[in-house]
Amino acid sequence: MEQLVQQIEDHRREIAAAEAATPEAVEEFRIRYLGTKGLVKNIMAEMKQVPNERKKEFGQVLNDFKLFVENKYETLKENLSGQQAADTVSIDWSLPGNPVPVGTRHPLNIVRNQIVSIFRRLGFAVAEGPEIEDDWHNFGAMNLPEDHPARDMQDTFYIHQNPSWLLRTHTSSVQARVMESQKPPIRVICPGRVYRNETISARAHCFFHQVEGLYIDENVSFADLKQTLYFFVQEMFGKNVKVRFRPSYFPFTEPSAEMDISCLICGGSGCNICKHTGWVEILGSGMVHPNVLENFGIDSNRYTGFAFGMGVERITQLKYQVNDLRLYSQNDVRFLKQFTGVVG
Repeated sequence: MEQLVQQIEDHRREIAAAEAATPEAVEEFRIRYLGTKGLVKNIMAEMKQVPNERKKEFGQVLNDFKLFVENKYETLKENLSGQQAADTVSIDWSLPGNPVPVGTRHPLNIVRNQIVSIFRRLGFAVAEGPEIEDDWHNFGAMNLPEDHPARDMQDTFYIHQNPSWLLRTHTSSVQARVMESQKPPIRVICPGRVYRNETISARAHCFFHQVEGLYIDENVSFADLKQTLYFFVQEMFGKNVKVRFRPSYFPFTEPSAEMDISCLICGGSGCNICKHTGWVEILGSGMVHPNVLENFGIDSNRYTGFAFGMGVERITQLKYQVNDLRLYSQNDVRFLKQFTGVVG
């Protein structure tokens, strides 16, 4: 018994000098001395070796030792808590916090919203429609019969299970649905994603985004179309951009014209983007064909209208000088971060 008492005294001195500066050290102390396989349990197991007449005396020694170890453990915990509180108080809360990464809208969404905002100020409402369309709304209603050569200009994704359904090739199908459900005056823009079966390259993709516009009312003229588009270009690109119209052909408008602006990349001096002409096409436009109006029961002798359509990717390319259309859909954070803070 005397040998056990001496061991306990030696452990008392060891425990009294113990320190713990971290939560891990405090937990290590608890496991070492008070755990299920700790020192206190092991010493108590020696009780069976003590003579019966001295068990009461040795039991008191063991209880005093156990209380001593438990008190030491509580002291270490309190000291650690006090130190942590002191460390917390010492933090300078006036210092800047850790920076939080700021997200941004996609550049195509930024430009799309800017386009919508400009035309809203002219009284245009926003109309949307399905991306999976039927042949009538996408082609037939737009004055493109089955044997019309213009269909060859638009390589189409048809739905295999039902060939009369397809992925829309333009948002003109939304114009068709608006004319189908509303009577003039009509003044809408139709933003959305469209699909063409094209080889992916720096200048083309199998999907892209359009914003088309439609205005139908009495006495609408080509002059109204031109002034509307002049206003759009100046608001989007600035007052100094030059504009020109070139005669063109679209089956759903007559007369038709393509609209060019002076190249913003080279300032009109000529570059690869403008094919060294100094001009870049940004949209197609024209007066709504009478056949299109009659397809929806709109009297073409009373009403006239104009329509236009532009690719959002092309407008974004000119506005931000993006040289590869594939960047829009590659989710490259280095590219997208450039638009952080841009309002749109």
